[in-house]
This record gives sequence, C-alpha cells and structure tokens, in this order.
Amino acid sequence: MSRRPPEPVQVVKQRRDAALHALAGGVPYIQFLGIQFDRRGDELTALLPFRDELIGNPFLPAIHGGVTAAFLEVTAVISLSYQWLWEDVESGELRVEELEAGNLPRLPKTIDFTVDYLRSGLPRDAYARARVTRSGRRYASVQAEAWQDNRDRPMAQATAHFLMPRNDG
Repeated sequence: MSRRPPEPVQVVKQRRDAALHALAGGVPYIQFLGIQFDRRGDELTALLPFRDELIGNPFLPAIHGGVTAAFLEVTAVISLSYQWLWEDVESGELRVEELEAGNLPRLPKTIDFTVDYLRSGLPRDAYARARVTRSGRRYASVQAEAWQDNRDRPMAQATAHFLMPRNDG
C-alpha cells in the first residue's frame, strides 16, 4: 500500500486561496460592495474597504445600515460555504479549476437574518468574522460580528440561519 507524499505547503495554500477567491468572486454583490477576504488557516476575515458611496447619513457621517447588514450576511454565507466546501476541495473531489471557470456549487439560502447595530460605522474600513455554530445536512446557524478599529468594540453583530443546498449527487 503506497501513500502519496504530502503536498508542498505552498501548493495547499494556493489551492485554498484560489478556492476562496473563486467562491467570493462568483457573487456579483460581493464585487459591487468591494468586499475582500483574507484567509489564515481555516479562519476568514472579511474586509469592507471604505468608499464615500457607503455613507448613509452624511451628517454623522455613518456607513449605511443596509451596507453593514449586507457585509455581515456576505461574511456569514461565504464563511459557511467555505467551511462546507473545505473537505471537497482538500480531497480533490471539487477541483479549483472548475470553481475558477464559474462552476460554483449552490450557496446556502438565508432563512432569517437578525442584525444588532451597536455603534455607528465610521467612514473607514470595516472587518468581519463569522463563526458557524451549527452545521447539519439541511440547516446551519452562523454568528457574525463587524468592527473597525478595535475588534473588542464591534459596530454590529448578526445571527443567521441558512438552508443548506441539497447534495443530490
């Protein structure tokens, strides 16, 4: 019984980054908002670069609440999808070349989404992370939080429930 030698770490990193880039790049709204993802191991951090168009209240000025909610929802769904696809990408069952060609799997569908606005989003970059609290074959729960200068002072947090895509193979 011969075992394959382990892949070089750079090859693994490139495959993981390419899968994430293809996943996030396949959603036009993510591109519209300019959201980017940074991967460290299996943890994703979303970045919403500040632009004047994101301001909802010019008198404060503050980032529009809808932009904040969308940022949290995108972070939640991409984090959940990336975790869900991780094994398939790592095993080679799901090829990165197919993802890059636009053959993306169906994403989870939002069942409900609740946002708590904790403070105004200032005119600067925002960051977010999501944590999958439950993931089953049909249903998943995710918590997300967004912050700007200090992660210990979140500007908003969200709880989301998703219907997982069916894998009818």
